[in-house]
Amino acid sequence: MDMMMKKATYSKRYFEILEKRRNLPVWLQKQEFLQTFKKNQTVILVGETGSGKTTQIPQFVLEAVLDENPNPNPSGRKWLVGCTQPRRVAATSVSRRVAEEMDVQIGEEVGYTVRFEDCTSSRTVLKYLTDGMLLREAMADPLLSRYKAIVLDEAHERTLATDLLVGLLKQVLMNRPDIKLVVMSATLETNKFREYFLGAPLIKVPGRLHPVEILYTLEPEMDYLEAAINTVIQIHMCEPPGDVLLFLTGEEEIEEASSRIAGKLGDQVRVVPLYSTLPPALQQKIFDPTPDHVRKIVVSTNIAETSLTIDGIVYVVDPGFSKQKIYNPSTRAESLLVSPISQPSADQRAGRAGRTRPGKCFRLYTQRSFNDLEEKTVPEMLRSNLANTVLTLTKLGVNLVRFDFMDPPAPQTLSRALEDLYHLGALDDECNLTKTGEMMSEFPLDPQMAKMLIVSPQFKLLKRDTF
Repeated sequence: MDMMMKKATYSKRYFEILEKRRNLPVWLQKQEFLQTFKKNQTVILVGETGSGKTTQIPQFVLEAVLDENPNPNPSGRKWLVGCTQPRRVAATSVSRRVAEEMDVQIGEEVGYTVRFEDCTSSRTVLKYLTDGMLLREAMADPLLSRYKAIVLDEAHERTLATDLLVGLLKQVLMNRPDIKLVVMSATLETNKFREYFLGAPLIKVPGRLHPVEILYTLEPEMDYLEAAINTVIQIHMCEPPGDVLLFLTGEEEIEEASSRIAGKLGDQVRVVPLYSTLPPALQQKIFDPTPDHVRKIVVSTNIAETSLTIDGIVYVVDPGFSKQKIYNPSTRAESLLVSPISQPSADQRAGRAGRTRPGKCFRLYTQRSFNDLEEKTVPEMLRSNLANTVLTLTKLGVNLVRFDFMDPPAPQTLSRALEDLYHLGALDDECNLTKTGEMMSEFPLDPQMAKMLIVSPQFKLLKRDTF
C-alpha cells in the first residue's frame, strides 16, 4: 500500500511528490523495514544523510500501525505514532513536509507539538514533537497510553532529553508489550544501542550523497569568524552557482556575519540566519526559494547539522566549533563554552553539501586538527547539571539507583543535583517530591527559576493567580 491514508481523491501534487519519494534510498528498503518492524518490538535504523529516513520511516510505521490497529484505542481516541526531534525547527518543518507528502492539512492527520505551540487535533495520527515535549507528556502519562509506536530520531545527538527518553522508553516497552520503538540516526554507535536494547535488529540504509570535496586550511586560523566571512565572500566571487551553508556557534556571531556578508555582497545574495531563539516564522525563511541569479547564504548554528534538508546547498563552510554545555559539580557552575566539534559532527556538516549535486566543504582547520577531534560526541548527560533531570525522574516515580542510564553520570553530579533539589525544597529527607517540587516539575525551567517564580508572590513580585 503506497498511500498511507486512504482518501477518495488525491491532488496532482501528491502524485508528483510520490514519484520523488519512490526514488529515496529508504523506499527501496520499505518492505524489509515493515517486516522487521512487525516481528520486533524495537528496531534500530541507521540511515545516512539523504536516505529520507526522517520523513519516510514515520509514515511506514503509521501504515503498519493502521493495518494492525484499525479500531480506536480503549478511550475511543485514535492511536498515535510519535516521532521525536531534538530541535523545534526540525519538528515543525519535517511535519509540514510529511503533511504535504500525505496530502493532508498540517494540524489534521499530521501535526506537531513544540514548546508553546500545539498544532494537532483529534484527527491527528502522526505527531512530530521535540524530545522534551514527549518527556512532559510522560510526566502526565508514564506509559504513553495514546501511542502505539514511537520513532526516536537523531539519537546520535545524545541530548539530555533524548538519553532520558531512551531509558524511559525501555521501561515502557517492558510494561507495554503492544507499543513499538524505532531508534534512528545518521551516525549511531550501533553496537552500544543494540546491546542496550537487548540485541534489537539493525537496518542500514545508504544515503544519496553526491561526492563532496573536502578542503582544509594549510595553517590553523587565528580568528575563525573573520576567516569564515572571508571564505563565504570568496566562494561567491570564485565558485559556480550554488547556495552556501556557514556554521557558527551562536546568535551574536551569526548576526555579525550575516550583516557583514550582506553589506559586502548586497543584492547578489540573500543571507538567512538560523538559530534556536529566532522566531519560528523567520526560521522557516531558510526554505524559501531565491530568485534566479541570487545565491542563498544560510548562516546557522549546528541546528542545520541533521534533520533539516535545505535544498540547493552546494558549499559548506565549517570553522569546526559549536557551543556545548559544560557543568562543574564542585563549583555548581554550568557554562556554554565554544568547543571543537567531534568527527561525526564534521562529517554531518560536510554531508549537507552533497544533497543535490557534487559539492565542496571548506574546513577552516587543518587535516591534523580534524584527526585530533573526538571520535564520538560526549553525551550531554555526562557534562550537564542534572537537577532538572533528577526532578523529572522523581516526578515520573523512577528509582534513580535502578534507572538504566545508557551512560551513567558521575555519582558526584547526581548527589549534587539531589542536594540542590533538597535545598530548594523540592525533595524531602526521603528524596520524595514535595508539593513545591510537584509545582516546580510543571515548569519548563531550571529548578532555581521555577522556585523563584513559585515564591515570588510572597514578596509581592507576581500575582498568585498568574499561575
